[in-house]
Amino acid sequence: MPEVRLEGLGKTYGKVVAVGGVDLVIRDKEYVTILGPSGCGKTTLIRMIAGIIEPSHGKVFLRGKDMRGVPIEDRGIGYVFQNIALFPNLNAAQNVAYSSRARGADKGVQEKVAREHLKLVKLLDRMAMFPDEMSGGEQQKVALARALASGSDLLLLDEPLSALDARVRVDLRYELRRLTKALGLTVVHVTHDQEEAMTVSDRIVLMRAGTIVEAGSPEELYSQPKHLFTANFIGESNFLEGWVREKVDSLTRIEIREGSTIEVLGSTLEPGDPVVISVRPEFIYPFTTGLRSKVTSSIYMGTYWRIKATTEGDDEMNFDVPITDGHLYQIGQDIYLMVNKRAAVLFPRPREGVEEAISLE
Repeated sequence: MPEVRLEGLGKTYGKVVAVGGVDLVIRDKEYVTILGPSGCGKTTLIRMIAGIIEPSHGKVFLRGKDMRGVPIEDRGIGYVFQNIALFPNLNAAQNVAYSSRARGADKGVQEKVAREHLKLVKLLDRMAMFPDEMSGGEQQKVALARALASGSDLLLLDEPLSALDARVRVDLRYELRRLTKALGLTVVHVTHDQEEAMTVSDRIVLMRAGTIVEAGSPEELYSQPKHLFTANFIGESNFLEGWVREKVDSLTRIEIREGSTIEVLGSTLEPGDPVVISVRPEFIYPFTTGLRSKVTSSIYMGTYWRIKATTEGDDEMNFDVPITDGHLYQIGQDIYLMVNKRAAVLFPRPREGVEEAISLE
């Protein structure tokens, strides 16, 4: 059972804290994505799990065993690097069979291993090709096949799709999820791409400045984030500042400015509390009443229009209009915007301010 457990795991470089005191458990057969902006410590974290980087403090447990002093080759992991790392002088089959060759297996076993794993990634017809004869997507599939051929039930993926073209990334992320679930592997996948994390993960662990902000399923982090940073980093959100005016049964009425209110369903905040409302663009609608606004731009997105508007209080609001709606909004047009009270999320207003709270640094 390849459970991964991190206890107070951290890495410092002089006075710089790359990762600070991370506690995390990744369950057997779980696909967990470590997500966050560049420089947040996610790659340092996965490399400490692998044994590439020695922690400054804390422990890594794999399958219940303390990994202190255990080198990467003895940790029983498959590892796929950000930069496609194939042996240029070996063809696809030889690259995939490398681990069995290193263990002294005969050529028949090596060929069988290569065939089985290249078939898994649908590259059996590329067995004899060298890395420089394959596309970037094909090379990364070979790298994945080589990691799977190690026989490990724990797979570590360090930004495995970042060097690929957008269309190839989309295709390969589905392959990653399909393969690893079919093989019953435990996966730790590092990425800065929110859409990639949402697509492949059972659970997302969001990092910022060397620490974990929050962890949960893609649905939880998107629909009910516990932190403003999460609401901003995963997907897109509109933020409105105000204060709680009153609570009526299950409704909380937020005053944005004098005479302008928004209702939110459910909240533990009390009248007078300063708050921030987070609401996704798909949950804002043009209506006959609501926040008086003026259209500032209209962007064609293929299946919908992304409309940008500015409220009377100078808040910027984005909302989406399906192409099938047939309505075109003109720059400068006056409209009213209504917020879906069931989909809006309410946060206490941070002391440091909204901009600082959602900053990527």
